[in-house]
Amino acid sequence: MSSDRISIFFTGATGYIGGSVLQRILNHPRASSFDITALVRDSRKAKLLETKFGLKVVEGSLDDTDKLTEQSENAHIVIHTADCDHEPAMKAILAGLKKRHEKLGELPILIHTSGAAVLMDDARGQFTAEKAVSDLDLATLDAIPPSAPHHVVDLLAISADTEGYALSYLVFPGLVFGTATGPFYDAGISKTNSIAIPWMAAGFFKRGRAGIVGTGASVWANVHIDDTTEFYYLLFDAVLADPTKLGHGREGYYFVAADECKVYDIIKGIGEALVDLGRADNAEPTELTPEERVQIFGSEYIVSLLFSNARCSADRGRQSLGWKPRYGTKDVIDSIHYEVEIVAKKQGAGGN
Repeated sequence: MSSDRISIFFTGATGYIGGSVLQRILNHPRASSFDITALVRDSRKAKLLETKFGLKVVEGSLDDTDKLTEQSENAHIVIHTADCDHEPAMKAILAGLKKRHEKLGELPILIHTSGAAVLMDDARGQFTAEKAVSDLDLATLDAIPPSAPHHVVDLLAISADTEGYALSYLVFPGLVFGTATGPFYDAGISKTNSIAIPWMAAGFFKRGRAGIVGTGASVWANVHIDDTTEFYYLLFDAVLADPTKLGHGREGYYFVAADECKVYDIIKGIGEALVDLGRADNAEPTELTPEERVQIFGSEYIVSLLFSNARCSADRGRQSLGWKPRYGTKDVIDSIHYEVEIVAKKQGAGGN
């Protein structure tokens, strides 16, 4: 991308992944040539991003579709790390990109964040999927049904590429773990921790013991927040250099997976932390009743999601971007105690 100034529209700057990605982009060698505009709901955080980090900010949410369209029309690159299930937001972003293409004749860039849950099955903790899906396996990717989690929005992004008015790159992280660090987090702008492990831990605190569905045999891909950030950075840098050299659209699936682990191992780790914190007598998880499933996770759909298989292989990123993750499953397990301690402190339970 040879333009003297690169305009970037960024959603999700206050999020766990988005904040880490954006602060890394601000350290890019060409950062002085970037005009970055972030969509932010919280006025306090918006002001901090403006005054402390020199970003342009549009106050609003993904429901403000007119703002999304306007900002996308003005951008060379849209990096969407906010709600990956918000269909009206994606349609609004694409409307802006299409206007830009029709007006200027250029192909704007969309980097969209989805998730490995797109691969979920109905294992419900009873079995391990036979193999991981490669992001180079186009036949399998093409066969993902629109009803899969996040995929209606994914297909909209792909269609923009197919129709020829944008180049789309879709990023599918596995279970992202670890504590995010950096100036955005020090300033209280972005969320420091992921959702899944703390969420399960909070439910198990109330139960007094870790719980499981089936045998916990289902397997999820995992990736540390720092490795996730590095992936986005490498993708962004490659797009700046020459977006046409990378797979995009139908060939633009990018799984972000460093390793994988059984759901059982994660829940057992939560159980061990509960024992250490004096909130359970036994670390071994026990079968959740149907009532407990809904009470802890909110719905059977979430249960099926958390206890499904989502095995994937980041072959495209390793080959095309040279991505080399540093963390793996051991680090997932090692991180659990700290995550559970945070939940304990929020609940006023203390911690060791």
